[in-house]
Amino acid sequence: MSAPLVVSIPHRLGRAEACRRLKTGLTRAAASLPVLKVDEEKWDGDRMIFRVRALGQAAAGHVDVEDDHVRVEVTLPWLLQRFAEVAQATIRNRGKLLLTKRD
Repeated sequence: MSAPLVVSIPHRLGRAEACRRLKTGLTRAAASLPVLKVDEEKWDGDRMIFRVRALGQAAAGHVDVEDDHVRVEVTLPWLLQRFAEVAQATIRNRGKLLLTKRD
């Protein structure tokens, strides 16, 4: 079993607003990335448990929403581990866009 990919994304929205934005964020992100399909997205309080599919491979993980940051942890199958750095950068960039405070 490989080590999970972990990304921490700081925000200044507060927990409730960050959760609100994230509840629509995964589905929208998948819609803009044709290789990504959401198989499961389930919320349990401030934690989202998800399973996605890319290039025919399934990856699973969870998102924990805190007051000042969001922590994404995903375990990639061995075939997708080659793309771990790209995945990490993509998660971080899309997360920052979604969690940027708009005045």
